[in-house]
Amino acid sequence: MQRIKIIECPRDAMQSIKKFIPTEKKIKYIQSLLDVGFNTIDVGSFVSKKVIPQLADTGELINSLDFEDKNTKLLVIVANIKGAEIATNFKQISYVGFPFSISENFQMRNTNKTIEESFINLISINDIVLASKKKLVVYLSMCFGNPYGEVWSLNILDYWISKLIDLGIKLISLSDTIGSATPKMINVVYEYFSMKYPNVEFGLHLHSHPQFWREKVETSIDSGCLRIDGAIQGFGGCPMASDNMIGNMPTEKIITFCEEKGIESGINPLKFEVAYNYASDIFLNYK
Repeated sequence: MQRIKIIECPRDAMQSIKKFIPTEKKIKYIQSLLDVGFNTIDVGSFVSKKVIPQLADTGELINSLDFEDKNTKLLVIVANIKGAEIATNFKQISYVGFPFSISENFQMRNTNKTIEESFINLISINDIVLASKKKLVVYLSMCFGNPYGEVWSLNILDYWISKLIDLGIKLISLSDTIGSATPKMINVVYEYFSMKYPNVEFGLHLHSHPQFWREKVETSIDSGCLRIDGAIQGFGGCPMASDNMIGNMPTEKIITFCEEKGIESGINPLKFEVAYNYASDIFLNYK
């Protein structure tokens, strides 16, 4: 039986919410997610508090979690060397994620650096993460097209993926932050790179309008992807990507699809229901 890695992304779901969610509520929510059986939880970020004030309490949150008898790993996002240094000092964190874009426009919006400047930054971040015995996940955005009018091609994407691999990076999440990826493009891109670089683990971080989730999940899995990001009820979106944010892939739909197809996910349905209710309490009351 196939087994899928579901990466739950409360960080992505919370980061654009203006009204500050009390840390105590976040702790209860993330603790409930730890009980569900997710492979990994994208729990927060160590970035500028001015840019993402909602996640300024990430360190306090992580230190307040109970990991006894838990197999789920934690991932945090960083945007610079300082963030990487902070993240790698937390023994609870297994993965450090870095957002890297092949779009000059989006890279500037996301990290205030050019692509070349960000790549130089990434080299240092990779060294820091490797020295800490943790794993770096590069979230490579604009993998399925470019909405900013910049030139896009598989060759450009391949150029940057090969440079990442030359650094020794073995985990790359092919990302579509604005929800524009079609099933055909998901299939073409994922199959091409997973076959060309079989020693690299490629995941998918997709965003979607509610009516398109199924075709994207089905295409992802049919293309061979067994590492998919989601967020309960599809909350969230990248505030740096566009003014009209498109939500995340709804985790409950991913789980349902896997159950239909006989794909093992490791999810405890009763514990997921508890976490789902916590999500409703938070995201319907804090906007």
